Amino acid sequence: MITLLIADDHPLYRDALKGALSLSLPDLTILEAGDLTATVDMLEKEDVDLLLLDLHMPGSNDLFGLLHIRKLYPDLPVAVVSGTEDATIISKIVGVGALGFIPKTTSADNIAKAVQVILDGDIWLPESISEKIEDVDEAFSELADKVSSLTPSQYKVLCYMRDGLLNKQIGYNLDIAEATVKAHVTAIFKKLGINNRTQAVLIASQLELEPPASSAK
Repeated sequence: MITLLIADDHPLYRDALKGALSLSLPDLTILEAGDLTATVDMLEKEDVDLLLLDLHMPGSNDLFGLLHIRKLYPDLPVAVVSGTEDATIISKIVGVGALGFIPKTTSADNIAKAVQVILDGDIWLPESISEKIEDVDEAFSELADKVSSLTPSQYKVLCYMRDGLLNKQIGYNLDIAEATVKAHVTAIFKKLGINNRTQAVLIASQLELEPPASSAK
């Protein structure tokens, strides 16, 4: 029996995906999670054979969710499921270890085929995208590895730093004390091997990290 975890914040899409996979791959056990925290909790409790990860669910914030999970579970097969079909982003997704990229517009039959290919240990990409994929350079891989060591809270602070917010403003947005923000900034500098905000902004920009929603606490 194969166990698959669908990590996506849209219940209707999770239901549709479950239905498509259950019909084509009846031996699957399918688990669900709606945000990054729930995904990590599920991975701690269950023996998952494949994770289907949405890039934009709460806590994931584009590449960070993938980087974070790859750091915690380096041997876990992960495929990204997303509405994004930008070849540059997909190149980076594959470059940091994802075994596949499945657009949300993919048909049910092709989703089942993609899952089977990935479970067999191969990389699956749609034909329309595979020819556009570029190799990720070593510098990006090194940056990604450093960012993956951040906690989700530190990552949020990094994103706000990239947007030019002061510690007081970051604290307000995240509903935490300014002293806590300063502690996060210190930890970020240490983990990224840098010593100023300008360098932090450069790293965040090179990774094309998106800021968390302003309403997130």
